[in-house]
Amino acid sequence: MTQPYQRDLIVVTQKARPAYMQSAKSADNWIKYSISTQEIKPSIFHVKGQEYPKKPLLDQYGLGEISPLLVVPSALMVSFQKIADGTLSLLSKRSFLAKRVHSSTPRPIVIPPSQDFDGNDGPWSSFTIQIGKPAQDVKVFISTASYQTWAVVPQGCTSTDPSDCATVRGGEFVPSQSSTWKQNNGTTNGTFALDLEKNLGYAGNGEFGYDTVTLGWQGSGGPSLDQQIVAGIATKDFYLGFFGLDPRPSNFTDFDIPVASYMSTLKQRSRIPSLSWSYTAGNQYRLNKVLGSLVLGGFDSSRFVSNDVSFAFNQMDDRSLLVDIENIIIATSSASTSILTSKIPASIDSTVPYLYLPLNICEGFESAFGIQWDENVQAYLVNDTLHSKLQAQNATVTFSLGNSSTGQGVDISLPYAAFDLNADYPLVINSSRYFPLMRASNENQYTLGRTFLQEAYIVADYERQKFSVSQCSWDPNARQNAVAITSPSNWSNLRLSPTKIAIIALGSVAGVILLGFLGFWGNKFFKMIREASSNVKFAKVTLGIERTAQDEDSSATHEIEGSEHAGHEADGDQYFVQEVEGRAQTHELDDNQALCYELSARMVGSDDVCPNVRVAVDGSWG
Repeated sequence: MTQPYQRDLIVVTQKARPAYMQSAKSADNWIKYSISTQEIKPSIFHVKGQEYPKKPLLDQYGLGEISPLLVVPSALMVSFQKIADGTLSLLSKRSFLAKRVHSSTPRPIVIPPSQDFDGNDGPWSSFTIQIGKPAQDVKVFISTASYQTWAVVPQGCTSTDPSDCATVRGGEFVPSQSSTWKQNNGTTNGTFALDLEKNLGYAGNGEFGYDTVTLGWQGSGGPSLDQQIVAGIATKDFYLGFFGLDPRPSNFTDFDIPVASYMSTLKQRSRIPSLSWSYTAGNQYRLNKVLGSLVLGGFDSSRFVSNDVSFAFNQMDDRSLLVDIENIIIATSSASTSILTSKIPASIDSTVPYLYLPLNICEGFESAFGIQWDENVQAYLVNDTLHSKLQAQNATVTFSLGNSSTGQGVDISLPYAAFDLNADYPLVINSSRYFPLMRASNENQYTLGRTFLQEAYIVADYERQKFSVSQCSWDPNARQNAVAITSPSNWSNLRLSPTKIAIIALGSVAGVILLGFLGFWGNKFFKMIREASSNVKFAKVTLGIERTAQDEDSSATHEIEGSEHAGHEADGDQYFVQEVEGRAQTHELDDNQALCYELSARMVGSDDVCPNVRVAVDGSWG
């Protein structure tokens, strides 16, 4: 399965076209040709009128009203130091302005939910992923704490389980049926302990290996990465598998050899604008069922009520999304009761469905709702009589979350319906309603699980080390609005100053090809360039074409971007771009700034254009 891939072109343009310009070849056709053949060839376009390239094509690549005069691959553009008698020198004339159009700036990826509600403790809105080749579809839950992908394997359903075990567990992944499965050889059969939620008493082993993982159902166009960590699980402590959002790497036998997570790989390959995500679990009780929402590299502004409160990531342990619960208020039409006497820390974690709270708070819930702890099943079961009473009471539980460092806080309110869940086999023999509250043994267990995220929307930004929690919005007419979270400015990672851009040459062989091609056009081309050169711009445009998964390994880029200028590095070139609400905005140099190229490790252009600037082949300052 091919993946999106970016290929760069340089477009030389002018504001006022000479009248004699004729169409030598359609830019539209050339672009289609390059996409279908995955080849790059130098092409020159004499554009007449508004016909070529068509305006939609210009808009698609961020050029607006600019009319191309010359289009060549960027790898060849660096050889344009001199043409004929030196009339055209892109590298040393102040009349040229540099404009970098970054049409390939990654957009946030919205992962579609499966349209189903699954699980033996909810049910919950699940997500479909594909594993292996040929692709095997499985449904999973989202884990804000995990950094791996887990799926149920055939060993997870035995002869003693119900006949629909495989279906209700989200489907099975069979490693032996995937041609791309590679077992982790760190242990026998790649078996490792599952450490996730160990502090809450969860346990089990996983068969670990590496395979292709694609998000979304087949044909949905979701991101696909090969050689990703996959664990086959059989334990029923985790009834469905998970897709982990934490970007931390995995370490199996040696901490010096970390294995990158899915999220960090997406960022490294410039598939998302930043190392961030947003999520809400969805629910069955509002608006005739609301599906979960997952956005990678951004958030859906239509799904929550914004606030100005942010929380710093917890650096002490694995519970990154740690907040202070400052109050819990249970309100009915007749009374309002606070059941928290002093604030407590709690981790927000979608891996588990429950609220793990200290015993005295659980007793407060017991008193307010009339629920009773069942020692046999270790749960608060709700019979039909109590269920009817609680529905009529229709209480609201409000969690006040605070940031102790800023003194700010946010309230998240849950109706009783958020606690009205069903437990099924193997939690109970017969299906039963239950209240998703668990008695925590110690502070390290205090957790706000998936129940909480039915009404809360969380946005996590790992590059700024901050996250936010907001009340979900329930506007039935709201339209999805995915907004990118851009990387913060980080000039220390740039090897160039913010006032100059150095684009590193990509080989002289390509220059020879280009010069030969230009010679074919002869004097007519040189005459056209002379007449137009006083009013010329050039822009670098990225084409989106398809490439194979093997090629993808060579495309890893590094992007640092934010509310100020930011930089992106790819294949030796750097540029600056401003991002406003997820849209790429160009940054144009003023008249006293110049674009400097280098060919074969020597400086091109005069010192009066780029004073005191020397660029080595690797892009570092000399």
